[in-house]
Amino acid sequence: METNICIAGFGGQGVMTIGKFLAQAVTDSTELNTVFFPTYGAEQRGGTANCFVVIADGEVGTPKADFMDDLIVLNNPSLNKFIDTLKPGGNLFINDTIVTDEIKRDDINIIRVPGTEKALELGNGKVLNVIMLGAYIGYTEVFPVDVMWSTIEHKLAKKASLLPLNKAAFDLGLEYGRKNK
Repeated sequence: METNICIAGFGGQGVMTIGKFLAQAVTDSTELNTVFFPTYGAEQRGGTANCFVVIADGEVGTPKADFMDDLIVLNNPSLNKFIDTLKPGGNLFINDTIVTDEIKRDDINIIRVPGTEKALELGNGKVLNVIMLGAYIGYTEVFPVDVMWSTIEHKLAKKASLLPLNKAAFDLGLEYGRKNK
């Protein structure tokens, strides 16, 4: 088993955080191998930022595959840049509050999550990434929910006041992921 995931969006949307949370959950709570491969640079200033996570039960040969099993996109430029890397039958998770470009593929599963809208309704646009991560976990069940939340909780321990908001965002994302199965 090997799962290749690409997460992409604008710098500042929490793209790297999603990737780090996924990789950390694998490392801390499973016997699986993982690689987290971020792309930094001018992307941090409003361009497209992306990272790749590979989860495998064997050795990971490369940190970035040519084709993805799962793609999480938070903006239109990322959709357009990475849509052709998604394997037929792959899962496309889109922040459909702002991803409005037409998806011209009918050979993939599309999971639409109004991430930005729901984050703003929760009172903080910065939890968009946690909503999208929850949707990913709820749909794919790549890890048990408690494992993923435990990782988030651990990583945010120094910001304990933000835990209730992030828990609400994660649970909301889970709900979207599960209902799109």
